[in-house]
Amino acid sequence: MTPHRASRRDTASLAWAPVARSDGYEFDDDLARVDVDAVWAFLSEHVYWGRWRSRADFDRQLAASWRVVACYEQGTGATVGFARAVSDGVGFAYLGDVFVLPAHRGRGLGVRLVEEMVERGPGAGFRWLLHTDDAGGLYERFGFAPASTVMERRHGTERADGEAVPESS
Repeated sequence: MTPHRASRRDTASLAWAPVARSDGYEFDDDLARVDVDAVWAFLSEHVYWGRWRSRADFDRQLAASWRVVACYEQGTGATVGFARAVSDGVGFAYLGDVFVLPAHRGRGLGVRLVEEMVERGPGAGFRWLLHTDDAGGLYERFGFAPASTVMERRHGTERADGEAVPESS
């Protein structure tokens, strides 16, 4: 089954147009526009949450993403912020790999990335989940809160019965 990558281009209820801001930045959900090498460089060198993965892993994750939203510097077109989501396309989504390059922080771009992904896209009515160790305040603005009812099986953990976790193929 091929994953469905929803974007404004294939969602009839939304008219496609990159969202430009007066401060020199533009937001778009066109995966083809993303500078994947720049995103990988930042994720592989500067974040705490995904260093376990290889470039091939990231490429597979990106290809299977339900939606991406990126922030671009107008004039240069450089990818300066990024967010991706996985979803069932009906009522649940997981937000991940959200970042803004350090030189572009402090301008509200992270807030806008989350807003575009969570509140302005085809998943606006979904139940959203995410993990964060350092940006809870950002996500709380959008209604995210710690949930005591969530259970998680962390990547690469041992099963409770002592059995080894099988290697993925």
